[in-house]
Amino acid sequence: MARLLVTGGAGFIGANFVHYWTAQYPEDRVVVLDALTYAGNRASLEAVADCKQYRFVNESIVNEDVVCELLREERIDTLVHFAAESHVDRSISGPAAFINTNIVGTHNLLQAARSVWLDSDDAPASHRFHHVSTDEVYGSLGPSDPGFSETTPYAPSSPYSASKAASDHLVRAYHHTYGLQVTTSNCSNNYGPYQFPEKLIPLMIVNALDGKPLPVYGDGSNIRDWLYVADHVRAIDLVIKRGEVGETYNVGGNEERANIDIVNTICEAIDAAFAADPGLAARFPDAPAAGGRDSASLITSVKDRPGHDWRYAIDASRAQRELGFSPQHDFIGGLQNTINWMLDNEAWWRAVMDGSYRDWVAKHYAVD
Repeated sequence: MARLLVTGGAGFIGANFVHYWTAQYPEDRVVVLDALTYAGNRASLEAVADCKQYRFVNESIVNEDVVCELLREERIDTLVHFAAESHVDRSISGPAAFINTNIVGTHNLLQAARSVWLDSDDAPASHRFHHVSTDEVYGSLGPSDPGFSETTPYAPSSPYSASKAASDHLVRAYHHTYGLQVTTSNCSNNYGPYQFPEKLIPLMIVNALDGKPLPVYGDGSNIRDWLYVADHVRAIDLVIKRGEVGETYNVGGNEERANIDIVNTICEAIDAAFAADPGLAARFPDAPAAGGRDSASLITSVKDRPGHDWRYAIDASRAQRELGFSPQHDFIGGLQNTINWMLDNEAWWRAVMDGSYRDWVAKHYAVD
């Protein structure tokens, strides 16, 4: 039986991981550590709240003493580190929080793991510190460049990606210097259930339903590789179980698409949903689709953000070759799952979009 500490487990990917792990391995102990900042939501974990092997702790990863106590008290042997500030736009306007959480917080976790797992007499027989990172640490690609591999040099271009790059280096340093048993995964853009509506896909869905502008940076030509969150958490499982200690694995969805194409696809899917279900018009009367108009009429070009990377793409051949990982969801299927989930869980996203968040979005995506 494994005993996991999952940092950031009330966030988007972390919550999906907790759902996956408790279903796949019901005998394992799962302790979630989350500071419940704006992007963390305990409602995302309601489905596992009654699991006997689950525990939630409302604390921050910057509190090293709390982490040490949890590792000892719960006899943790596997730490899965999701906790991070992750929104590029927020890192541009307020980078200090990203430095504190992503760099200092990660270092405190490493210090705690070293203290309990390497320097104490009651350390577990084996341990694993798995660090979840991003493809953004590699910088930007040109139109014909090959996808990012595990040996691509780091070239972060935003405070967010720079802070994640620093945390990646710290994780590797604690392996090479102290012998901590670590693995790292760098993933492409995730989407799916429980994603906070500041990221592209849920923001476009929510705004289309509420009849609000669909803000697209510049001409919308920026390209990302998209990975359905259920595929991502399954890949993390494979890295933890089969990955080589000290190594990094890139995880992608093999679904490169321009932002404007993503937005148009969402609009088409929402229009089709309203056409198929007349009841949606009563629930979302402000949506253009409620009146038979195209959701795409809401698309609005906004000023591009500073230092906007043009293209990301992942070469996930190592994960496929060594771990047997390949995505089980194509983009269209995963997007439809996501839209269906948003339609079925309106109460969840209404609750997380409080007034302060709505004000931030309105200011950030202000249109002339």
